Amino acid sequence: MRRKTTVGEVDADVLAYTAGQDRVLDLALVDADCFGTAAHVAMLARMPVQPPLLTPADARAVIAELRGIVAAAEAGKFKISLEDQDVHLAVERRLTEKLGDLGKRVHVCRSRNDQVATDLRLYAKTRLLDAADAAAALAGTLIAFAKKHAKVPMVGRTHMQPAMPSSVGLWASAWAESLLDDLALLRTAYELNDRCPLGSAASYGVPLPIDRPLASDLLGFAAPVHNVLHANQARGKLESVILAALGQAMLTLSRLAQDLILFSMPEFGYFRLPTEFTTGSSIMPQKRNPDVPELLRAKAAKVLAYANLVAEIVRAAPSGYNRDLQETKAPFMEGFELAISSLRILNPLVAGLEVDAAALRRGFGPEVYATDRALELVAQGMPFRDAYHQVKANLDQLAGHDPDAALAAKRHLGAPLGLDFKALAAQVRAAARWAAGERKRYAAKRAALLG
Repeated sequence: MRRKTTVGEVDADVLAYTAGQDRVLDLALVDADCFGTAAHVAMLARMPVQPPLLTPADARAVIAELRGIVAAAEAGKFKISLEDQDVHLAVERRLTEKLGDLGKRVHVCRSRNDQVATDLRLYAKTRLLDAADAAAALAGTLIAFAKKHAKVPMVGRTHMQPAMPSSVGLWASAWAESLLDDLALLRTAYELNDRCPLGSAASYGVPLPIDRPLASDLLGFAAPVHNVLHANQARGKLESVILAALGQAMLTLSRLAQDLILFSMPEFGYFRLPTEFTTGSSIMPQKRNPDVPELLRAKAAKVLAYANLVAEIVRAAPSGYNRDLQETKAPFMEGFELAISSLRILNPLVAGLEVDAAALRRGFGPEVYATDRALELVAQGMPFRDAYHQVKANLDQLAGHDPDAALAAKRHLGAPLGLDFKALAAQVRAAARWAAGERKRYAAKRAALLG
């Protein structure tokens, strides 16, 4: 059996196989596709050719109908059928139904190749800003938590064994600073993404005087992707870069989650997870399980795997468009969802985390002070290696040290009592301001075209 589509008749089984998940996934791209189409028709209406491909009145009529499509999608009333295959042909079908021949003219000088590339970059713009907002918020919460507990002693560990005196403030602000590094990567990914592929068509340009810089500006991109072939074959690689940046944030969260699980165990008892972030057992009445941080570890593994999966999909692809790219869409979108939801869920968890200062102090055995004692001997003139061996041979003489006094001695930059919370908080505010500014600029460009 054959099915009729906008681009010809296709065997029913082949159509189902090649359409894949696009009918569902592309519902998240309706706004981006309508925004991109609005910019395209606005550009066509200004093209200096006779007769004009579209008049200004034509463009206004198309854009008015695009607004209707966006509204329908927001209300859950816009559908993508199997015959549509994807959002691009579904929007074109709707325009043709409403506008007749005018709807059939909208696709001139454009391919589904540059349409989907543009849609995904517009989608990634807003989602990267969502991720940046969530990362900045969590970093801010960690800094506030660290500042509140800056002088609470905590055993620092290496190889999971007691190592040296540390503090809850040092522990918490380390995760905040890691997120600030992750924010720098997210911003770099955003800047790579902030270039417009629209007008590259099927990868080789068109024999008409389209204005790609105009379309790029109307969509709020920093600039067009210069080379039309690269504009399309950057797909996959760009998604992998973005997923890798999200993956670095998830690495931070996963290691933080592991610490939360360990240090909230009864054997440690350093922290108590908020009750609302734990779940019970179906058979053991006493259980309160750390399901949120456990699931976060698994979700981190998935995001990191998605970055590699997308890279592997395009690794052996020849130049030009290849349908393999369709399979990058699902991991790309799910990667965003996993990362953003994880950043958001940890924020209230950290804010509600309880600290048991007594349990933390009980964790200090005499051996924790060994390195500090060796350095005290060095300060008195003994060579370090001699001090090292003397302390090692006399560990039983380290009893009676005070964890508060040990912290008080560590005041250099970045040490437990040398943490610059003000500077860290300023970095968080700067990241949040950047994301807010980019979001405002995008919203202004979208409103200028679609309202």
